[in-house]
Amino acid sequence: MCLSLSCSHHNPIACIVPPYMLRVLALRGDPATAEMARTLLRHDEEIRAERASHASPPPPLSEGFAGLLPLPAVDPDLCCADRRIHDGQFRAALPGNLVRSEGDSPCGIPDADLAYDSAGQVFSLFAEEYGRNSLDGRGMPLVATVQHRRNYNNAFWNGEQMAYGTGDGKIFRTFLELSVIGHEMAHGVIQHSGGLIYENQSGALNESIADVFGALSQQRALRQEVHQADWLVGRGILGPGINGVALRSMKAPGTAYSDDLLGRDPQPWHMDHFVTTTDDNGGVHINSGIPNHAFYLFCNYLGGRSWELPGQIWYRALQDLNNPMASFSDWADQTLRTASALTGQGSLEGQMLRRAWKLVGINV
Repeated sequence: MCLSLSCSHHNPIACIVPPYMLRVLALRGDPATAEMARTLLRHDEEIRAERASHASPPPPLSEGFAGLLPLPAVDPDLCCADRRIHDGQFRAALPGNLVRSEGDSPCGIPDADLAYDSAGQVFSLFAEEYGRNSLDGRGMPLVATVQHRRNYNNAFWNGEQMAYGTGDGKIFRTFLELSVIGHEMAHGVIQHSGGLIYENQSGALNESIADVFGALSQQRALRQEVHQADWLVGRGILGPGINGVALRSMKAPGTAYSDDLLGRDPQPWHMDHFVTTTDDNGGVHINSGIPNHAFYLFCNYLGGRSWELPGQIWYRALQDLNNPMASFSDWADQTLRTASALTGQGSLEGQMLRRAWKLVGINV
């Protein structure tokens, strides 16, 4: 396991389409598709390198992240989103042309208006349910760019803003889907909550926690109980000819897609199938299926609404973790401590959470 706290791993570019999917496209696609995939992989690396060159060094490992200033107490009624949506006009420059600011009427660009509304729903989740004022907890503007590059098959958080491509209409049809938007914005929350180093198990936790809050954003907007939700991340974003329903499934990791061009969803649901690899920063998008499934199981044991007690536990555990290189076991232990603090030592809810972790192969 690499112990480096490099800037690129501390504050990484976080794309919704994983590199292993792009590598499969580069191998299996026709010449145009293969070149598109290789271009996206190069673009990913360029943004990572640029961000690392401008990032401040993380604190020494011995200091952890204890130096983070505590977030101020927030009255959700006083939280005000500051959305700033830009039209990239299919160009590479960010953020592009500002087309809708907070409080403006719809601008008439469907992607921009959808991004505006969706950012408001994610902001509302964190403000009203968890008392967090924006991604950094201190009211930072929610900057997003739509129509980023032409036929761009990805969406990402770059440490400062979100950017969404329109897809090429064949492999991907859109990236403006609420679980995707919630996922990318949650990367900002994770970054400003002490961070999780973006490699190996801590990186898979980074991706998993982003998936969790993406799913909670979707379920809360639809007012769904846990048994009504599909637990998919990126439902409907795959192209019309692709055999699949989403990028990932928290209910059944490894079943989101199985396609001649994209290959098969490689996510495991249990530690017996943990994937050891040097690709994808140590499998951060792959092994995230394991903690994803634990969260799904916990929610379904409890019933009700996932963004209430389960979301409270996951959010508070993130704030209290103070371990940027946490393993799955470290995270499971932290969620159990948080559950005890919220529901009492030996509570039924805590027992259910312990059982959920055990069923994915993590005994704590």
